[in-house]
Amino acid sequence: MVEEAFQYAAEPEDTITAESAWKAIQTCRKVYNHALSQEYQSAPEYDKPSYTAMQNKLPEWKRKWPEWGDVYSKCLQMAVRRIKHSETILDKLKQRGFDVGELKWKSPREYRSITYNQSGFDVDSNTGRTNHATVDFSKIGTFHLNFHRPLPDDATVKEIILKKQKTGDWTVSIMVEYDADHPDKPAVEDIEVEDTVGIDLGITKFIHDSGGRAFKPLDEEADRERIDKRHQAVSRKEHESNNWNKARQRLARAYERLSNKRKAYREALANAYTKRYDAVFLEDLNVGSMMRQNGNSRNIAAMSWYVALQTFQRFGEKNGCHVVLVPPEGTTKQCVQCGVESEKPLWVREHSCPSCGFETDRDMNAALEVQRRGLLELGVVEDSDDIGRELAESTPVETGTAAGDTSFEVVSASTVVDTGSPTFKERAAVAASE
Repeated sequence: MVEEAFQYAAEPEDTITAESAWKAIQTCRKVYNHALSQEYQSAPEYDKPSYTAMQNKLPEWKRKWPEWGDVYSKCLQMAVRRIKHSETILDKLKQRGFDVGELKWKSPREYRSITYNQSGFDVDSNTGRTNHATVDFSKIGTFHLNFHRPLPDDATVKEIILKKQKTGDWTVSIMVEYDADHPDKPAVEDIEVEDTVGIDLGITKFIHDSGGRAFKPLDEEADRERIDKRHQAVSRKEHESNNWNKARQRLARAYERLSNKRKAYREALANAYTKRYDAVFLEDLNVGSMMRQNGNSRNIAAMSWYVALQTFQRFGEKNGCHVVLVPPEGTTKQCVQCGVESEKPLWVREHSCPSCGFETDRDMNAALEVQRRGLLELGVVEDSDDIGRELAESTPVETGTAAGDTSFEVVSASTVVDTGSPTFKERAAVAASE
């Protein structure tokens, strides 16, 4: 069984429904804040109350604040559960090296969704209109969905999240469980080396793979200029005025646009690679630690490497491909052919081994080393003595000439986003232009 979320743009049936939905969300926010401050944070670290213990106090709280009873009971329970879920997320961020604080009281703009779990909703996709469905939420009303993507036929709806985005638009996310007809991953013993690929994630080139392809990062200059201008527009408006709220929503749309472009780019690449290869190997990067130690943190954050790794793993399950994360330490310094490490300043873009004389592009050497480690990790090969040399000898990339020519293909990010997926062509003699 597979769990998957389907998100749709939504419109409330009328203004009364929209007001009821926002009021219900804010009631859940009050329940969350009360449970967090009065029950969870006030308890000693060694004796934090469980989700069930806090949930069992809901009847008592509703007697004290009768208006809380206007919200469907399951939604209030999910608001309390959100505390434990958020704690789990913070713990995972700490493990990844991020410096995180503690859960905080939520303001109205920070708490924007309500969750219906198992009951309290009715999804109707047979409305007689193309790409249209409705969801009736208990004690709120009906929302109309832009049903652009149908749910799987055998899907069981587990929960629905109704959210008012920062842009002011409504969305409905339907979490379903179903038997997915995903292809099986090939047996490790049947995988050939040539049907695998190593990927080096970077900033100057978002992806450089061991097959000789490189994909440029997104050109975000226009998006960042738009965001900066809209930040300025917000700062010029009177705080909390109608014009300020309109400017803030325009700013949120600019951020959303950039986020959607990044997501589309990651998913197009992950889908293409996991369809093309039996196994994809990537570095298991500690992004939190890198952002603290590196002065280039803004560009590192823009690359969304951790999200990219998750996207590859998700598409690997969908497309029947092994996605293996390997230790990233030394992939740039270590020569794939002989294993000798040599220091390289960031501005040096070529790998020239002082021991064996192997020369190639710096990122190409890293991608080949990732592939070598991945082959060992997955078990495609058992002996690493010759695999590095074999990969180096078969590499299609040679060191760039003094004029700057390269023999690997560099694909524009805009091409990937516009067409929906990259095309894996034979290596080009000249890098593709923007």
